[in-house]
Amino acid sequence: MEENFKKRNEDKELIKKYETFRDQKTNFYFSADDFEKIVHYYLDQSKFRKALKALSYAIDQHPYAVEFLILKAQTYSNLQEYNIALDLLEQAANLNPGDSDIFLIKGNIHVLNQEHEEALNCFERALDFSSEKDEIYYSMGLSYQNQGKYEDAITHFKKSLEENLNNEGALYELAYCLDVTGELETSLEYYQEFIDRDPYSEYAWYNLGIIYNKLERYEEAVSAYEYCVAIDEKYSSAYFNMGNSLMMQKRFEQALDSFKFTLELEGPTPEIYFSIGTVYEGMENYDLAIRYYRKATKLDQFYDEAWYCTGICLGHQNKWYEAVHFFNKALKLSVENPDYWTALAHAEYKVGNVVSSIDAYDEASQLDATNPEIWKKWSLIYHEQGDSEQAINIIQDGIEELPEDSSLYYTAVVYLLQDGKYKEAFSFLEKALYLNYEGHTILYDYFPNLETQKAIYKIIQQYK
Repeated sequence: MEENFKKRNEDKELIKKYETFRDQKTNFYFSADDFEKIVHYYLDQSKFRKALKALSYAIDQHPYAVEFLILKAQTYSNLQEYNIALDLLEQAANLNPGDSDIFLIKGNIHVLNQEHEEALNCFERALDFSSEKDEIYYSMGLSYQNQGKYEDAITHFKKSLEENLNNEGALYELAYCLDVTGELETSLEYYQEFIDRDPYSEYAWYNLGIIYNKLERYEEAVSAYEYCVAIDEKYSSAYFNMGNSLMMQKRFEQALDSFKFTLELEGPTPEIYFSIGTVYEGMENYDLAIRYYRKATKLDQFYDEAWYCTGICLGHQNKWYEAVHFFNKALKLSVENPDYWTALAHAEYKVGNVVSSIDAYDEASQLDATNPEIWKKWSLIYHEQGDSEQAINIIQDGIEELPEDSSLYYTAVVYLLQDGKYKEAFSFLEKALYLNYEGHTILYDYFPNLETQKAIYKIIQQYK
């Protein structure tokens, strides 16, 4: 700790000295090591223009130091000035044609430019000169992944891991590609082999947890994350993911502990506050859920899901006027989200704004016509307003979009029976029973009268 503190002070003094000379425009000289520290100081703070200025001085004073040309190329790449970056790397290659980093960085820039053939040629050149090949194979995997060539990407991520089991990026991207190709289940044995080779690899345990989580095997996911944090007790991502897996099992208290420990390790972030809010929402502690969702939006005012979930919690508390306000805030940030429109529609209806509610359901249906709940809730408004004809029309529109959804047919049966249109009702009933016989019990909820239920039962038995 004392050594780190001393180093930080030395770096600050070095930066202060450099900036004084620079601002006073006096002659000065720094060693190559000192310039590297100065440049990395600016890069770590994303002060790219200041880094470029320092690199210009560094190259003037150390014209044969290839690392400064490489750093300058990386800085221009961060500024998306890719052509300048590539020219600088050509200069570096002329000075040191056997430097694998030059070809690796060139390849990565070509990937950013979607020039994958050029990128792969550069990576092949890098392999010729490098003794540490895992990063090169990893970059090749990313290039193939960006092209949608997932099998090739998987091959190269595996090659990366054969070189370095603890390449965290390769482990993570491999899991993603296996998920896309539907090979997650078969990959478990592959990950287990890594763990057998190195049972103390926190990265292997962490990614095994990700695989189990994607497979919805949440208990095994939690166990894998627990092994990960046993090896590295400050592995914050493992605590965060463990919290998500615990949430899926409704183990709310333990999930809360995981998220709060993540908060201790990482400090406040919108995502952590939001996750804590979801736990409290799951526990039906809506006041605390709202408090943490609001903390998330204070850190990130564009966090639309946190605004939306605040509205959901207010709805649970029957604070519908406030809920409308928060759903509208979410929609301003994500206007094409059908869930937000559906929630707004329900809240508007609850406060008596029937026209606004209908408009919101209309928007939701255009964005997600395959959600039967939208059609049922939208039609129910007209049904409750006594406009049975329009209610039936809406349901029929839904059936056109979802001809295999039995719940829409049963809803149509209810409206038609209550409107006295028995022949049409029985036509829809026949289709509903054919699609899902067991679903007919929903009819009894709408017709609580015992005699009516008996009559419906007799009719249904004929179709059985």
